[in-house]
Amino acid sequence: MNTAELLVQCLENEGVQYIFGLPGEENLHVLEALKHSSIKFITTRHEQGAAFMADVYGRLTGKAGVCLSTLGPGATNLMTGVADANLDGAPLVAITGQVGTDRMHIESHQYLDLVAMFAPVTKWNKQIVRPSITPEVVRKAFKRSQSEKPGAVHIDLPENIAAMPVEGKPLRKDNSEKTYASFASIRAAAAAICQAVNPLILVGNGAIRAHASDAVTQFATLLNIPVANTFMGKGVIPYTHQLALWSVGLQQRDYITCGFDNTDLVIAIGYDLIEFSPKKWNRNGEIPIVHIGVSPAEIDSSYIPNAEVVGDISDSLYEILKLADRQGKPDPFAISLRSDIRADYEQYAHDDGFPIKPQKLIYDLRQVMGPDDIVISDVGAHKMWMARHYHCHSPNTCIISNGFAAMGIAIPGALAAKLVHPNRKVVAVTGDGGFMMNSQELETALRVGTPFVTIIFNDGGYGLIEWKQENQFGKGNSSFVHFSNPDFVKFAESMGLKGYRVESALDLIPTLKEALAQDVPAVIDCPVDYRENHRFSQKAGELSCAV
Repeated sequence: MNTAELLVQCLENEGVQYIFGLPGEENLHVLEALKHSSIKFITTRHEQGAAFMADVYGRLTGKAGVCLSTLGPGATNLMTGVADANLDGAPLVAITGQVGTDRMHIESHQYLDLVAMFAPVTKWNKQIVRPSITPEVVRKAFKRSQSEKPGAVHIDLPENIAAMPVEGKPLRKDNSEKTYASFASIRAAAAAICQAVNPLILVGNGAIRAHASDAVTQFATLLNIPVANTFMGKGVIPYTHQLALWSVGLQQRDYITCGFDNTDLVIAIGYDLIEFSPKKWNRNGEIPIVHIGVSPAEIDSSYIPNAEVVGDISDSLYEILKLADRQGKPDPFAISLRSDIRADYEQYAHDDGFPIKPQKLIYDLRQVMGPDDIVISDVGAHKMWMARHYHCHSPNTCIISNGFAAMGIAIPGALAAKLVHPNRKVVAVTGDGGFMMNSQELETALRVGTPFVTIIFNDGGYGLIEWKQENQFGKGNSSFVHFSNPDFVKFAESMGLKGYRVESALDLIPTLKEALAQDVPAVIDCPVDYRENHRFSQKAGELSCAV
């Protein structure tokens, strides 16, 4: 066998089901090996789409998603999705073709030093320089990618190495064992929690990666501590729970901000600082913090824990529960915040304005989607509204990119979600800007047989940037953010998809239900009233936190 065939055997050994990518001259030997493999190669329309598919696949499964490109422009096209996975903590393995080693010392067609190029956006990367090291490189790649904190790795395979004969076999996967926190740290955390009068839990994506949802919910319930989640921590505690204060992370003041103003202890569980900077909620570093995570706390002047509990999150929480004798009821002020948050959410239930307010659009979407159905949010103004108003019963049912926050993730991400969970409803929520960045992958979805619905928040511009411009320079002071759009219904129909246009607020729910019942991907064009952005900013600026 040749090196490419051994590489594919190693990928099979790692349990790889899909590889997303594009064919190219320098990865021909890998593609030939895949023809005789149990792995399904999914040909995408752009390498960025392939990387986003691998990204979301990794985030939903905990197993590294794999994407493949050729060299040069194919490899550079991968980088945005690879960087997104790395900063979002999603396991991903990117494989690139490369010129032969006999061409690297001279100026050569399409040659770039891909190892150097991918180094800043990956946890680890390596070029296979000898056929015999392939099993070690692949095993290390998957181990590094999937270990906490997960992220992206990169393997570069020169075409002459790929064709060389080799003897070898995949390496046996080692069984990594859980690590457990020290008793001293457990005791310190329990003491801090017992002494706190108004503690508040801040839970992030690390708790989802650690499958700690049940432990967090039990911990909060038994100790009567309210819980706020980051954008990427949605569903760790069910949004219907009486202690759930829903999402935090907007760059403006909101009701939940008042909870942080009033707390005397933040218990950060699986919290990734990249999602929501502690300088936003602990600017002066004065709020005491208990850090509970699989990894030590990141260094930040506003995030210096009084107690740092490092080990398996569920075990740590259960051990703290044995020592924490907190009989106090939850802070009445925090519970009153929950009433304010819910009242704000419910006021849009019967709003019939058109174009549709983003709050109403998301409220209706929540009514149609089941507890285990999945939405993938793109990046833009709609992401802020999704984060604030789309609430989850369980983890990984609302996927938001909030580390790298890359536009264009929703459609390829929805394809991956449908592959992972074919029996669930999947909806990609995107703006018209993000839609046009990777809309070509709807053809991939049709060809692969992954029917999902794409809802376009149509405002004819880059709404989030306009929002920020007006916040900074005043109402009406936006620039360079407007564009025109194609007829999205005809666009969808030209691909063999179903296309719909919402004409009134009453149209949305029946249209969404019909679209979800189709056996091909569907696109819903929905005009949105983003005047709500400015209204929210005004309201946030006037918000006071009277205790």
